[in-house]
Amino acid sequence: MTPWSRTQMAARLAADIPEGWYVNLGIGVPTLVADHVPREREVVLHSENGILGMGPAPEKGQEDAWLINAGKQPVTLHPGGSYFHHADSFAMIRGGHIDLCVLGAYEVAMNGDIANWATSETDTAPAVGGAMDLAAGAKRVWVIMEHTTKAGGAKLVRACSYPLTAMGAVTRVYTNLGVFEAARDGFRVVETAPGVSLDHLRTVTDAPLLTEALAA
Repeated sequence: MTPWSRTQMAARLAADIPEGWYVNLGIGVPTLVADHVPREREVVLHSENGILGMGPAPEKGQEDAWLINAGKQPVTLHPGGSYFHHADSFAMIRGGHIDLCVLGAYEVAMNGDIANWATSETDTAPAVGGAMDLAAGAKRVWVIMEHTTKAGGAKLVRACSYPLTAMGAVTRVYTNLGVFEAARDGFRVVETAPGVSLDHLRTVTDAPLLTEALAA
């Protein structure tokens, strides 16, 4: 079994983003997607702190301290990209102008519920932040995360046990073990990482797994 690395997870997700979409990348692992959007494909990346046309991470030594994403990481700007006020950025989000938002999560339920916020004092980005706006305002929400917790607990679940960020928002989940679509009766398995068996997936997933898409 060869689970995908976070870089491979991001590349797998980036390969699925269609031409012409406006895409917001959440804090954490989702930011890696910017490094893997195919060069020949026009995808416009949005950051909630006020950037449109965001590019991949800069090369070491080429960072611009004034050009950062919502997670305070240095980024680049594609030709034609722009900066704008935080309020204008959220007007784009709340106005339904974002085709896709990519978020991390603690749990995703099979009906598309997502729990991805925390209140611990040790968290660098506590509370809901912009995720609740994005989950409600974006046309689609995809999640990228590890398949299990550090203790081995399931993160793809029948029902979330953590406080919800949004209800029924997530349509697709990318983990280190595969690609899954949320459905009312379980998670549809779209693809598995190399060597990952369905039997293993069932042992680390709380929700039922639907395999008709995988068989097709």
